[in-house]
Amino acid sequence: MKRICATAAAVVLGGSSSLLACPVCFGAEETTTMAGTKIGVLVMLGVTLAVQGAFVAFFLYLRKRAKQNAEIELDTEWSELQRSRT
Repeated sequence: MKRICATAAAVVLGGSSSLLACPVCFGAEETTTMAGTKIGVLVMLGVTLAVQGAFVAFFLYLRKRAKQNAEIELDTEWSELQRSRT
């Protein structure tokens, strides 16, 4: 078991990077696979940004509603104070 682990460690540490690279990553020309990969990354970034944008929009909406409710409560309280004075 120790011999297998030592051999695996030696291959990983001493092996060249071309051993561990797939054909797409190691010196591949511009192929449809590379183009598809680039488009896939852009789509994932787009989805991530859209979700984060939705979160920001939701929290801005909540902030706006909180301000509106605070104004309504302030107006209601002010009206009650005006009624109690007269």
